[in-house]
Amino acid sequence: MLFSPKENGQGLVEYALILVLVAIVVIAALVILGPVIGNVFSKLNSSLNAV
Repeated sequence: MLFSPKENGQGLVEYALILVLVAIVVIAALVILGPVIGNVFSKLNSSLNAV
């Protein structure tokens, strides 16, 4: 309770840091899994065209 007046903007900064970390994880997952997902859709498309 001694430092309560100085912590007004701290919550917003923490939420922003969490949002940045989540965005980095999502971008990394898309970079890693992007080609795999593209290959799945390519194979699905070619198998549908063969029918």
